[in-house]
Amino acid sequence: MDLTAAQAADSHDLIRVHGARENNLKDVDVELPKRRLTVFTGVSGSGKSSLVFDTIAAESQRLINETYPAFVQGFMPNMARPEVDVLDGLTTVITVDQQRMGADPRSTVGTATDANAVLRILFSRLGTPHIGSPKAFSFNVASISGAGAVTVERGGQQIKERRSFSITGGMCPRCEGRGTVSDLDLTQLYDDSLSLNEGALTIPGYKSGGWNYRLYTESGLVDPDKPIRKYTKRELQDFLHKEPTRMKIAGINMTYEGLIPRIQKSMLAKDKEGMQPHIRAFVDRAVTFAVCPECAGTRLTEAARSSKIAGVSIADACAMQISDLARWARELDEPSVAPLLASLRHTLDSFVEIGLGYLSLDRPAGTLSGGEAQRVKMIRHLGSALTDVTYVFDEPTTGLHPHDIQRMNDLLLRLRDKGNTVLVVEHKPEVIAIADHVVDLGPGAGTAGGTVCFEGTVEALRGSGTLTGRHLDDRAAVKDTVRTSTGALQVRGATTHNLRDVDVDIPLGVLCVVTGVAGSGKSSLVHGSVPKGPESADVVSVDQAPIRGSRRSNPATYTGLLEPVRKAFAKANGVKPALFSANSEGACPTCNGAGVVYTDLAMMAGVATPCEECEGKRFQASVLEYTLGGRDIAQVLAMSVTEAEEFFASGEAHIPAAHRILRRLADVGLGYLTLGQPLTTLSGGERQRLKLATHMADKGGVYVLDEPTAGLHLADVEHLLGLLDQLVDSGKSVIVVEHHQAVMAHADWIIDLGPGAGHDGGRVVFEGTPAELVAARSTLTGEHLATYVGA
Repeated sequence: MDLTAAQAADSHDLIRVHGARENNLKDVDVELPKRRLTVFTGVSGSGKSSLVFDTIAAESQRLINETYPAFVQGFMPNMARPEVDVLDGLTTVITVDQQRMGADPRSTVGTATDANAVLRILFSRLGTPHIGSPKAFSFNVASISGAGAVTVERGGQQIKERRSFSITGGMCPRCEGRGTVSDLDLTQLYDDSLSLNEGALTIPGYKSGGWNYRLYTESGLVDPDKPIRKYTKRELQDFLHKEPTRMKIAGINMTYEGLIPRIQKSMLAKDKEGMQPHIRAFVDRAVTFAVCPECAGTRLTEAARSSKIAGVSIADACAMQISDLARWARELDEPSVAPLLASLRHTLDSFVEIGLGYLSLDRPAGTLSGGEAQRVKMIRHLGSALTDVTYVFDEPTTGLHPHDIQRMNDLLLRLRDKGNTVLVVEHKPEVIAIADHVVDLGPGAGTAGGTVCFEGTVEALRGSGTLTGRHLDDRAAVKDTVRTSTGALQVRGATTHNLRDVDVDIPLGVLCVVTGVAGSGKSSLVHGSVPKGPESADVVSVDQAPIRGSRRSNPATYTGLLEPVRKAFAKANGVKPALFSANSEGACPTCNGAGVVYTDLAMMAGVATPCEECEGKRFQASVLEYTLGGRDIAQVLAMSVTEAEEFFASGEAHIPAAHRILRRLADVGLGYLTLGQPLTTLSGGERQRLKLATHMADKGGVYVLDEPTAGLHLADVEHLLGLLDQLVDSGKSVIVVEHHQAVMAHADWIIDLGPGAGHDGGRVVFEGTPAELVAARSTLTGEHLATYVGA
């Protein structure tokens, strides 16, 4: 054997990156050791994701895609080569990111992890009575049958044959596999004691005399002077349910349609987020969601529910807590389906091992938090036989209690010890501590970041003097004095999800932290019970849902800042406000206000070139002649928040409304963002804070924040605590669902749920001040908080 060849192969033990310039990276050079655990740290927006996801992971994915034939590449997402000079020593990358799972109503934990697919095969083989193939147990497959004549050509002759087919699916016909049925509350659509001419319809947009109204009063199908409650059966059917029919109304050809299908098409088919507030309020009032009466919310047909294994139907199996289902699967002894059972047991055991044993397979995927969704995605990789792969994780501890972080660390180390390279973007000191190698990016965020401040071991990082190094051993102390509450929100008999008849008083006028292991019922308590409190408690809820935005949206449009700015420009120049919008009349005609021209190259990556007409400014040249305070609209959008705050504070450009929004953005630490930066380029932590800044304007007395520290660097957490104090001192009540010990230590009052997750949780195990919790050490949270503050 030629030893030199073997040694040459062994020398490739580094992933080398030279000259990375993606997003805000400034010619970054790093060398990452393979088969080691490397953690990337740095403040939110310093370029961690740009380096790990947009450079290393993206290039690996692109190179793998290029190994397929062009025909197959046409079906794959096409990717541009990242802005980098050299990328050497890459291996196959598996990314486990924090994107929330699609909130499709048909997607559940079971369908997202393939556990349902295995269960369906199991029931189709072992279930009694036998009802059909695995499709018969799927709530996404409808039962259909048909018959007819087909023409077949044989030996030059055309022969007609009769064919019939049928597919037995498991979809409940009433709710179409959704588990809930939506009904329109007719009393919210019209007042049946009035006639149409007396203004019976109460739907927004259906004004008396308008076309929507005349469609019904002049159709000739109903008597417009008769109260609706006196309609005959026929008239009511035509008024509410008639299918689309062409007819002449007031001399114009129009399509008449019953009121219910018309509202369903015009309002209910739209995305709720995009509706105007008054229409959203109407939809909330008029649509009632109820559990489907036919399948009792299981989504399955009666036949699918009747077939059982050991007395358990597939609907029962999906409704069980996964830890219980794993026990049930272990007790089944069926040699004929041994490989299937082994696969099912492995998947279910992985759920338990990763700390998600409290979920059930029928839980809708859209209701999982960011951290839960990420761990559900990890399940696929836990038992994988692949080695020498690069795993890339995006803050895997988001949404995890300190107790669960230990388990996550063990998993990361296990993946590494199998011979894989593990790259982790993370802020938590507990995860940084287990790294073999640390890359610290910074020194600041946005344009002030994008350089490597430190590379080396954790010990060396501590003494390095970088922002992360200085804050790594920060430990918040428990407050000596706590504020006293001014009242209480009384929660009585809360039973949402896994809560066990919880009675608790949530103090008002203070900073109250709700904590407990993942799955103990924190969000169920806060989101399920608090907003239903007294009417006076006007609640502003900032949840974990990511903010959505296209390339055309930016901080200025998202926060509503652009509105007063456009009006001020229009007033100063005596023209229409629409001219100062790149999505409206002022848009450059060549690039339609996008600033770049896209050329689609089929299976090759599309090319974006800056628009030659407007030079990337997105506006027509004529619009840029109008100025306010000596700046045109493109220059204003190119300002950072800090610059703009100064600009709009005084002088000709003094706009109080704009200044207020900018001050809130600076308060949450986003002073470095440019107003026109597309939302798609913001990091997770930046989006979270942008959302918080927007909600701070809401006129609310009670603020409910769900894990506001997600994606924040240790140094930013301090800033956030100051912000929370500011809110409380201004007379607001702040309720925070949080795992970060610094926030717990800073609280005035802690409500700890547990003791475990799922049906082992759902109870209040402690109420009191942080100091009492540390002294008692009676719960998991108490133990970890005591260790954290060094008590």
